[in-house]
Amino acid sequence: MKRTMFLAVLAALPSLGFAQDAKPAFEHFITREGAKLYDGDEVFRFVSWNVPTLNYVEDEMAFSEVNPYALPNEFELRDLFESVNQMGGQVVRGYTIPVRNEDFPEDAVTYVEAPGEFNEEAFRVMDLGIALAGEYGVRVIQPLVNNWPWMGGRPNYAAFRGKDTDAFCTDPEIREDFKQTIRFVLNRTNTVNGVKYKDDPTIMAWETGNEMTCPAEWAVDIARTIKSEAPNQLVLDGYHAVGNKGQDPVYVQQHSIDEDAIDLISTHHYEENPREVIANIAENVRRIGGKKPLLVGEFGFMSTTAMEQVIDFAMSEDTIPGALIWSLRRHHRDGGWYYHTEPLGGGLYRAYHWPGFGEGEVYDERALVHMTRQKAFAIQGKDVPSRKAPAAPTLLPIEQAGAISWQGSAGASAYTVERRHGGDGDWTAVATGVDDMQTPGFPLLSDIGVRVGEPYYYRVTALNEGGESAPSNVVGPVVSEFLTLVDDAENLGTATFWENVSVVTGDYRSYKEAYDRLMGEEGASLTYTAPGRLRELRIYAFEKSEEPHLSLTVRSQAGKERRAKMRHTDYASSESNYDYAVPRLYSFMPTRRQDVQDMILDFSGRSDIVRVEIDYVPEE
Repeated sequence: MKRTMFLAVLAALPSLGFAQDAKPAFEHFITREGAKLYDGDEVFRFVSWNVPTLNYVEDEMAFSEVNPYALPNEFELRDLFESVNQMGGQVVRGYTIPVRNEDFPEDAVTYVEAPGEFNEEAFRVMDLGIALAGEYGVRVIQPLVNNWPWMGGRPNYAAFRGKDTDAFCTDPEIREDFKQTIRFVLNRTNTVNGVKYKDDPTIMAWETGNEMTCPAEWAVDIARTIKSEAPNQLVLDGYHAVGNKGQDPVYVQQHSIDEDAIDLISTHHYEENPREVIANIAENVRRIGGKKPLLVGEFGFMSTTAMEQVIDFAMSEDTIPGALIWSLRRHHRDGGWYYHTEPLGGGLYRAYHWPGFGEGEVYDERALVHMTRQKAFAIQGKDVPSRKAPAAPTLLPIEQAGAISWQGSAGASAYTVERRHGGDGDWTAVATGVDDMQTPGFPLLSDIGVRVGEPYYYRVTALNEGGESAPSNVVGPVVSEFLTLVDDAENLGTATFWENVSVVTGDYRSYKEAYDRLMGEEGASLTYTAPGRLRELRIYAFEKSEEPHLSLTVRSQAGKERRAKMRHTDYASSESNYDYAVPRLYSFMPTRRQDVQDMILDFSGRSDIVRVEIDYVPEE
């Protein structure tokens, strides 16, 4: 929606249920003495996570959604902080404060609309995030601007004034525009807890920017501006001290060491080989010479063994207060999760999810997040606590038995879904040991064991190694007009027959984070059989063509074949930061007289199918 529409939304925002007592959640600000950080009199050290979507969503990947950007809600924020809590994390680093970007879809929400113009709806979400972080005992590092265009940043401040990206670092007018944002943010009074941002110990540090390549003069000026506004909070220099695969490392800069307004120095590491990562961190420690703490601000895209070696080295250096892994994603409000893949991950690594799932086995997700948990408690000098049973999940409204979803519970590994026939029958398990890692935007479960036209009730229970949750809320009565057979493209077990079709993975971002796909090229075919009278066939496919690559032949019970016309709808996004294929929904609805048993999909070019749904009415 456009900026003028945001104001109307504000009046509809619900009360968030916090006391307006203007009391910070933490007793102490995090302070620095020499090369160490302190929480009161205690040395403060941490192993935790980068959460790039802390205050912003860039992964709204539902099949028909053309705008990937949104704002998180309270459930999603609570899920995030509860997950970090369970892993022993004491700090999260968010990404930057989003800026209007002309490359984004027109209705994309943002925070900075123009110089001096700020989106109140968005900042109220940031208010909630900071207040909840305090409630869960998690500190926040908040970068103020991005060197890159992701979510909007340096190039977009320059674009506001019709200038090129480099002008951001040197142009006085653009500098003042950015300082106006800094002053607005630091002096903002949180609408949830009543505390000014600059007076809230929840905010551990303000980072001048993310991977900034501006000269020292810019960094010093911005650091002094922040410190003058928020003297009780740490200032982290966000210079581009980065190690990348196949490139010479960029080490910490002398201005970061010498400038009094800078409390903390950060480096990012994606060298791939842990020996190089450790060597480069050690060199940065040597250059700083014990004058200031060094934060390992980002690192990742390595094996679990390599990540553990880097964390162990960081823990062995007492001038390194913390290490933050890239990166963590949370549950989605509509069921399932947010997912994210980046080019640096080499087509292998995705954002992590707690407590780890089978889809992440290829990059050892479960082992990595549990290793991180062990280190997070060890760096605090604490024993790793036993896992507790998860909280009850929330079952979402159900219109048909073929579309069941729930809001997942932080720390849950699996779920049991149960149904009851009528209002007082026994509960029967529909599915046991199922997870909620589904292709984004689709229901988590289809129940084909019910009778059409009869009432059923549902509930769901969460499980992990600590035990079983209480049951969720009960949803019902659910009276289905039809059932839905679903092929979620994990394998070829649902199809009746196929030629030259294979299950493929990888290149997830191009396919809106779908993990598995049924891929066929010209000459391939894929056949499904309707388990009853066909109501509708839907094919969710991705294609990199203007013309559709799938056509349909239907076969009757008597074996008669004829061509059938499918409708198709494209959901192409104007988002240009990723090479998205075109989401193309094919659908076919027979007339009431048509006898359809088999549906044969013929490929005239490459098509990657991520889901097939067959609505049907069982034969009496």
